[in-house]
Amino acid sequence: MSLLIINAGSSSIKYTLFESKTLRVIDHGLIEEISDHHEGFEVMRTQLQIHNIDITQIEAIGHRVVHGGERFHEPTLIDDELLEEIKVLSPLAPLHNPANIEGIVAARKIAPLAFHIAVFDTAFHQSIPEYAYLYPIPTRVYESYHVRRYGFHGISHRYVASQAAKALHIPSESLNLITFHIGNGVSACAIRKGKSIDTTMGMTPLEGLMMGSRSGSIDPGIITYLMRQASMSPDQIDAMLNKQSGLTGIAGSNDMRIIIDAADGGDNHAQLALEMFAYRLKKQLGAYMAIMSPVDAVVFTGGIGEHSARIRAMICTGLEHIGILLDETKNNAHETMIHDEYSALDLLVIPTDEELQIALEVKEVLQLR
Repeated sequence: MSLLIINAGSSSIKYTLFESKTLRVIDHGLIEEISDHHEGFEVMRTQLQIHNIDITQIEAIGHRVVHGGERFHEPTLIDDELLEEIKVLSPLAPLHNPANIEGIVAARKIAPLAFHIAVFDTAFHQSIPEYAYLYPIPTRVYESYHVRRYGFHGISHRYVASQAAKALHIPSESLNLITFHIGNGVSACAIRKGKSIDTTMGMTPLEGLMMGSRSGSIDPGIITYLMRQASMSPDQIDAMLNKQSGLTGIAGSNDMRIIIDAADGGDNHAQLALEMFAYRLKKQLGAYMAIMSPVDAVVFTGGIGEHSARIRAMICTGLEHIGILLDETKNNAHETMIHDEYSALDLLVIPTDEELQIALEVKEVLQLR
């Protein structure tokens, strides 16, 4: 039997097919430029037939759903009622949840016999305490409009935390970690004894650290200032902060490899982008060290976190006074353990695998049935 993991975007479907017992990857792919998700699943049906897999006979399909609001703390079997609840949450993630819903509807139509299970990107962060997830704005705004910190990249943070526990031979429930998912999207998470207690992304993925094209946290007064002084509309500001800011806004690119090459070639804007990017990550590391004492390890993951020794070094260098000692040779070799033997805490590089984490959670749901 097999498990199919789906990540449905607005015009694409990313999929990974696992053998259900061993979770060995049978096939994976990305179907792009689809006009609707039913069309995408028909393309997928053809591709899976190459492996003699009949999509209508798949045991279970796991669906990544970006926003689960306050309602969903764990993977959940999808029925009509749950699908309606996900639709209600769409205003909290207007770019993501509607596409996730379309993928679910199309998948249920083409594979009606399968168990369909939603795995929420926000669920891991539902353990964050109230004093950390509430914003210091009138309580009525939270009560009426659900304005609070939800956090994202939860599937990735959960996965690398479990892998760090294995690498360190320490049970997750005894481990305190700071995890950095550093890719085009960037977030940090403070994990105490296996539970998320804080994360940098907020009500939306825009809050927090500097990202590929997102600004991360800025003075909110900038928004009203630009509305008044530059006559910018809310939609224009939204587009600027989400698509034209971050590394893109400073260096003109969101590709870290291009930015590093440009900085090495004397491009001042590229060098500034690197310094801004690393500075914010370093500052966040210090902030989480303050609330997490003691910290057992720091974990780097995501495309940049896994592959850029330069960025990891910029974050860790100069933190010897708080016990962080990077081994330059290990770091440049992209080893799993990149800390010096005298470091007070471990520094790990762990590749993320969100599809595998979703598959693991789907299996848990199936085993409880």
